[in-house]
Amino acid sequence: MRTTGRPGAGGTHMGRRDFLAMAGLGSASVLVSGCGFGGGGGGAPKGALRAAFGQPVTDLDPYNAATAVDEASLIVKRLVFDTLVRRQGDRLVPGLASGWERTNDTTWVFTLRRGARFHDGTPVTAADVAACLKRTRAVASAQTPLWASVTKAEARDDHTVVFTTDGPLGSLPVNLTLLFVVPAARVADPEQKRRPIGSGPFRVTGFTPSTSVELARFDDYWGGRSDLPGISMPYIAETSSAITALRTGDIDLLWPIPPDQLPEVTGVKGVTVEPVPSWTYYLNWFNCSRAPFTDANVRRAMCQAVNLPQIVDRLFGRGGQQMRAPIPATVAGYAAQEPWTYDPAAAKRLLAAAGLGRGFTTSMMWFDATGPLSRELAEAMISSWADIGVTVRPQSIEKAQWLERLNSLDWDMNLQTNTVTTGDAAFTVGRLYTSKAHRMGYKNPALDQLLARAAAAPSGSERDGLYGEACKIIWSDAVGLFPLTLVTGYGRSSRLTGFTPAPNNQPDLAAVRRR
Repeated sequence: MRTTGRPGAGGTHMGRRDFLAMAGLGSASVLVSGCGFGGGGGGAPKGALRAAFGQPVTDLDPYNAATAVDEASLIVKRLVFDTLVRRQGDRLVPGLASGWERTNDTTWVFTLRRGARFHDGTPVTAADVAACLKRTRAVASAQTPLWASVTKAEARDDHTVVFTTDGPLGSLPVNLTLLFVVPAARVADPEQKRRPIGSGPFRVTGFTPSTSVELARFDDYWGGRSDLPGISMPYIAETSSAITALRTGDIDLLWPIPPDQLPEVTGVKGVTVEPVPSWTYYLNWFNCSRAPFTDANVRRAMCQAVNLPQIVDRLFGRGGQQMRAPIPATVAGYAAQEPWTYDPAAAKRLLAAAGLGRGFTTSMMWFDATGPLSRELAEAMISSWADIGVTVRPQSIEKAQWLERLNSLDWDMNLQTNTVTTGDAAFTVGRLYTSKAHRMGYKNPALDQLLARAAAAPSGSERDGLYGEACKIIWSDAVGLFPLTLVTGYGRSSRLTGFTPAPNNQPDLAAVRRR
């Protein structure tokens, strides 16, 4: 290959507040207070786009283990750093690489475009790319499985980098949409966490973790200077405050807007609302290495105890769709499975057979900013589990603590949103569910072999079929409960042009213009 160039439940309708009252869940969640509109160490220039995403940015280092696939960080990283390959709609297109070629089963040759420079003025070279691959392989993170088969990257000359794999790896180009390129001398520089140097269309002028990111246009960007002089990205913890800021024009762009709050911006003069199906979904993992979730039948009982059609319909309405696989239906490699039947009696029988006829006590952790209505969703599931004798202690914690505990497997159940950033099953199914990844304590040698075959297969029906088989195993073993795929609500100033909503929640803000 050579590439060159640039179902809800029926019945009587019930509103969200009525449903919460019926379930005994109370009112809306308590949100983290405060909202930041300034940046530490400097701000964005006058006329900057003011864009607010629903999660805080905690770190900018492209190789930080805790934020390697963090959605909020990725949004900023795509503005500050470049990758060899980019995703444009359903296609992979050149980024820093002007083209690439797979010369045999284990060798890929990428040609770098000439004239690309870092923010410090130094040229981008193949040696930088090789150093970045070495660094990302050295840091154990959620990205690690993507690079496990890549044995090395070598600079043949300043503009040619050769990747060698230990076997066929058809997903290398799509994986490279996540390899952010920085100067070789800075791959381990602590300053990259706060004032990183990349080659993207914007450079960082100010950053206060979990508060704001301030960017200024990089005028020497190889792809041409952006029409925007800068971008300011405040984190506004209170959704109501964020919506007010959008309505009054204090911010230009807000996403995701919770489905129950879309009416507050729909029809507002000067505001355009665009709901789009996303690659973002809710999951509730069971820690399969911690009793009683070491028993698949206990996990299955937890799945059968939750009336997902009702919960998804009452809480999210048209803002979500019940899942039938561990990935969204629009992702390559998806295969629909039979939904879990809501059957509390059957769930109790499974618990009794596991020696837990009297139930048990466990916990669920999440952070409120993980996604819309996260607390309400958690409370609805907790209420359902109480009906079969399972007491779940809620643990709503700060994002930084949540990330630390997630990566150390210090939890019983973990509720979160996840985004298939690349739009490909390899990113989630292939990355998260191998025994070596050890992301939720689940180990299945048969699944490992299947995923290895899928990773080696070229794009197409054979590869999609293998990932479909993997979806079936993950689903039937109840590794997690997968409630719904989200519809992302984007709200923006009607004066903006060039904005395209992205299913991975990471829109290209550099392309935005003002009328």
